[in-house]
Amino acid sequence: MTSLPTRRLGSTDMHLSRIGFGAWAIGGAGWRYAWGAQDDAGSIATIRRAVEAGVNWIDTAAVYGLGHSEEVVGKAIAGLPDADRPFVFTKAGLVWDDNDRAAAPRRVMAAASVRREIEDSLRRLDVERIDLYQVHWPDTGASLDFSDPDGVSDAVVTPLAEYWQTMADLVTEGKVRAIGLSNHDIGQLELAESIAHVDAIQPQFSLIKRAAAGELAWAAAHHTGGIVYQPQHSGLLTGAFSAERVANLPDDDWRKGFPEFTTELDRNLALVEALRPIAAAHRTTVGALAIAWTLTWPGVTGAIVGARTPEQVDGWIDAATLELTPADLDAITAAVRTTGAGEGPITH
Repeated sequence: MTSLPTRRLGSTDMHLSRIGFGAWAIGGAGWRYAWGAQDDAGSIATIRRAVEAGVNWIDTAAVYGLGHSEEVVGKAIAGLPDADRPFVFTKAGLVWDDNDRAAAPRRVMAAASVRREIEDSLRRLDVERIDLYQVHWPDTGASLDFSDPDGVSDAVVTPLAEYWQTMADLVTEGKVRAIGLSNHDIGQLELAESIAHVDAIQPQFSLIKRAAAGELAWAAAHHTGGIVYQPQHSGLLTGAFSAERVANLPDDDWRKGFPEFTTELDRNLALVEALRPIAAAHRTTVGALAIAWTLTWPGVTGAIVGARTPEQVDGWIDAATLELTPADLDAITAAVRTTGAGEGPITH
């Protein structure tokens, strides 16, 4: 087992490796936001490679693969010695229809629904307690639509104050160790904090999507952990993508219709090319460099990085120990400005 640098998650007693394993893609095919088919044995081997490399936490969600990702994570950690078992984080609040797996899941945080979800997640993961339980998206009653993340519907919506109290109750009952909010804005974080401490937040944050800098600053000021997702921006910042590869993505790969992979693709690929000399100077990959950049931001405890093969883990594990100099950060800033890629603050 390799040891990686760790950082305390907010005011909890958990100290996390600077990189965590993201289990979205290993949910496999057959649902609305799939990454294509995935072999479970390969997924388990990939998780084991990450753990052997020093990664000590896994982030998944009930909705990934409509329960399948949690099942795979459960199998992967079941065979590990207790001393090597990683922390397991998962999420609630996206409810699907088993009779229509292609339909977009709905945002539901009603107490009865959350309590069903926690029991299902505990069973699938085969654990007695979840280390960090997170609200995946604010409850709007609407179906999850990345093109309209603030959409609402005529369905009954559970107010944040109510669902955050439900989450706090789960801590009191011993079902979860800590609670967090994913994809919530500063106003929502403030309201939640007035009810029960927000142990962690989970925003999207990368060189392409930088808008969550404000939420991360809030976390730093409130002794709240910050774990960011998609630091390689769904693979775009790994250095392995080209226009041809994007065109050849499977039809059931959710990335195929998104602006970052279509109308904004040229700028994003230009950014990757501009980052290559900086990565080469550190004898590392563009992907590791992109992840390490997110780890320099105040409020970031760790970054969630996905992988579908052990080799992909090898491609980004350097980020956990990569120290970027002020000159490196200046060069990265210049690359973003020159290419015009992404949106949000560039420097901190």
